[in-house]
Amino acid sequence: MGVHEECGVYGIYSRSGGEGISRACYYGLFALQHRGQESCGIAVNNDAEIICLKDMGLVGEVFTPDKLDRLKGSIAIGHVRYSTTGASTKENAQPLVTHYVKGTISIAHNGNLTNCNTLRRELEDNGAIFQTTVDSEVIAYMVAGERAKSPSIEVAVENVMRRIEGGYALLVMSPRKLIAARDPYGLKPLVMGELNGDTVFASETCALVACGATYIRDVKPGEIVIADENGVTSVQTPARRKAGCVFEYIYFARPDSVIDGISVYDSRIEAGKLLYEQHPVDADIVIGVPESGIDAALGFSQASGIPYVKGFVKNNYVGRTFIKPSQEQRADSVRIKLNPIESAVKGKRVVMTDDSIVRGTTIANIVRMLRQAGALEVHVRISSPPFLYPCFYGTDVPSREKLIACKYSIPEIRDIIGADSLGYLDINSLNRMLGLRENEEKIYCDACFTGDYPNEQTGIDLLKGGGEALEK
Repeated sequence: MGVHEECGVYGIYSRSGGEGISRACYYGLFALQHRGQESCGIAVNNDAEIICLKDMGLVGEVFTPDKLDRLKGSIAIGHVRYSTTGASTKENAQPLVTHYVKGTISIAHNGNLTNCNTLRRELEDNGAIFQTTVDSEVIAYMVAGERAKSPSIEVAVENVMRRIEGGYALLVMSPRKLIAARDPYGLKPLVMGELNGDTVFASETCALVACGATYIRDVKPGEIVIADENGVTSVQTPARRKAGCVFEYIYFARPDSVIDGISVYDSRIEAGKLLYEQHPVDADIVIGVPESGIDAALGFSQASGIPYVKGFVKNNYVGRTFIKPSQEQRADSVRIKLNPIESAVKGKRVVMTDDSIVRGTTIANIVRMLRQAGALEVHVRISSPPFLYPCFYGTDVPSREKLIACKYSIPEIRDIIGADSLGYLDINSLNRMLGLRENEEKIYCDACFTGDYPNEQTGIDLLKGGGEALEK
């Protein structure tokens, strides 16, 4: 626990009149809620008029049936947000709607631009006035500027993709088209589906299932897909070495999603099996920290023969009305969201799996709660390698001075969090976790563990400068 979600995008182009388009978008966003719980929004294109509703809070809080009924049209895009750049405010909620000389466009974006500050300064020098602090508005300005001098919206997007750097899954809605684009490394996931002849795009396959759509394929790295009245066409911009975010499989994505042909659930089960292979221990039960630690616990249990039991109750109803505790109480705030089941852990030697350790504070509180509930021993197993480097592409992994693994050895971290033993997933087993051959070429980004950023020079520059894509 401690790493936060990214964002989620959903879009639909209807060729059947747009009946129920807002509800399809609602269901898709609901399925992507795990990717961001700060704000959400839906923008609908009704005969070139764009109506956008967005607010702080969860999808079920923001959108009532009456509000959905107001969102009528033939094209829609939606967004759920967790802020990795820009403040958590209503102004920064997406989709963004931009009015310009040729009309109106709306965008929804998951990811971070690593050259955002440079591009923003260029735009400001040319007279742009920004209404938000998010890098998504930089993309919106650039697309609008390019569209003013380009023959089509897809050409405008292609020209913008030649200038922006970083990770992104991008949806652009124009008066007549829905454009989906994925960064050249494929850092951010983006899939395409079909719903009764309509074209659907989403961050994960689980969102396709939620609205009744059929999965067609993943959008390729560097690809632009255009949905309009004539069907679906594609433009392939130059792709670079494939480097999808490995943390999608460890934590971000829902376990029922499949990303680039790899099952998230199977990857997490395999991670648990590998943890037992690499860090065996004698224990009475295996438990997982909800949600992403549970599948790893199941895998650990399958490999070890140690029974898996439900060790925690998670409060799934903490939305925007949650009152944050005072600074004095902050260390114990995890109790509001998570509690151990005393009868399950009391008197037991416990193996507890979790997806990661960032600063160490949260997991130390969880270990302490297990001991207070009567656990005799607590053996912590982490289904990822140690975080050693920040992420500049939209994952909320902080700077190195805030990462506990950069300051202390594994035995020292074990003592700090109060565990009897501590084991991380071996960095060399990520291929096996994903079902790839051990000697197969790496097709994912593991820079947060290794410092091997997809664009090596960009990584060096960002580490030296503190990172353009970090909080501005």
